[in-house]
Parts: sequence; C-alpha cells; structure tokens
Amino acid sequence: MEEQNVQAPEKSGGIKGFLCDLMDILEAAVLTVFIFLLLFAYVVRPVTVDGPSMNPTLLNEDKIVIVTALHQPKNGQIVVIDDQKAGLFADVEQKNVYESDGAGIVIIKRLIAHGGQEIDIDFEAKTVSVDGVVLDEPYIAEPTSKDEGAFLYPFTVPEGYLFVMGDNRQRSMDSRSPSVALIPEDQVLGTALVRYGRNSENCSKFTDRFDYLF
Repeated sequence: MEEQNVQAPEKSGGIKGFLCDLMDILEAAVLTVFIFLLLFAYVVRPVTVDGPSMNPTLLNEDKIVIVTALHQPKNGQIVVIDDQKAGLFADVEQKNVYESDGAGIVIIKRLIAHGGQEIDIDFEAKTVSVDGVVLDEPYIAEPTSKDEGAFLYPFTVPEGYLFVMGDNRQRSMDSRSPSVALIPEDQVLGTALVRYGRNSENCSKFTDRFDYLF
C-alpha cells in the first residue's frame, strides 16, 4: 500500500495576514477622516459666539455647532448670518425692497418671521406678533421695548427675506436696525444645532456646557 503525502494547511495570519489587517484598518481610518472632513466642510461647522446679543440663551465665547446644509431654518430657531446686505423699503407703503450694505460681519440671531409673514412689534405692550399671534418668548432676556427705526409696524416680510432678532433685546443690533434690517435668505450660513462649550465661570455644573438648540 502506497503512502500518501498529505500537505498540512497553511496557518492563517503571519506577516501577510497582519499586513492585510493593517491595510483594512488604514482604509477604514482614511474613509472615516474623509467623511468627517466632508461633514465639517458641507454639513456642520463649529462657531464661537462673540458678544452678548443672544443672552441668556448663548453667552459670549460659547461654542456651538451649526447645520450648514440640507435644512431650511424655521421660525424660533437660531441662525448664523453673513450680514453683508440689509433689505430696506424704498416706499412708505413698505412694499418695494432695496438692498444697502449690512453690518459686514457674521452675526447670530433668532429667526422671527419668514417672507410672506406679517411681523408686528408693539413697543408699548412689549410684544412681538407674527401673523396676528403674539409670540411666547421664554428665551428673551427682557421684553421688546427698543425700536431702532428700520420699519413701521406691522408690515409683511417680502419673499426671499427673513426678520431676525437677538434674545437680548436691549443689547442686540438686529432686523429692527437699518444696519441689519431684512436678511436675504442666501446670507444664512446655518442653523444652530448644539452648544458644546461654555466658559467654566458661567457654569454651575458640568452639564451647563451643553445644550440642544435645534
């Protein structure tokens, strides 16, 4: 009876297997970094708040993340704006819009009304109304009593524009001011998603650093 030589199976692993595993890990890492960079380039972006105009919701030097794409902001949401143009009215009827230079800086405000909606501010009653409904605004620092003279109220926000205000109504330059006025929709850089950082002196506990803003 002839003997049959049986070849032992090769052991898995070794240098070749290790290199294959390493390449898989590197490929996954590169893909993860690529996706991360795409997200921060086109979808989300970190922003640092500068100034007190959004107190008490956002404080100076708060760090937030904004959604920059695939989302149309809604009334009540916080938006970041590249304020290069200010929409004002060219007629006493407040129908025809012309654009002048804006503040020329990036600002952060709360969206109050869209194009086609009627905005009314009663500076004596200190109320803000949209389409005849008085807004419930628990987020503001104080009632709205400061008129910066940009408009006569009520008026209808023209299509393609937004009316915005800061939560710190006495210390906010916003759509009430001719320097900001109506915001062209294409100047909105993004909508605030979360706050992920706040100076320790403004926090009584660690969780104060974080808040959902969307």
